[in-house]
Amino acid sequence: MKIYMSDLRKTQMCARGSRAFFLSKGWDWKDFLENGIDLEIVEQTNDAMAQQVVEYVKNGREQ
Repeated sequence: MKIYMSDLRKTQMCARGSRAFFLSKGWDWKDFLENGIDLEIVEQTNDAMAQQVVEYVKNGREQ
């Protein structure tokens, strides 16, 4: 299962803040924009804001 930019938008996450988060983890922002990122990678961070997106995706993107 993957997380995409549309999921960040639906959970009202700031793109600029999300980019900074990705860079702080050493993740490739451009690759994320093009291909998404595996949910498990984000879930392992145990970051509270990241978990909001994880839960949104896990619950079927129905919010």
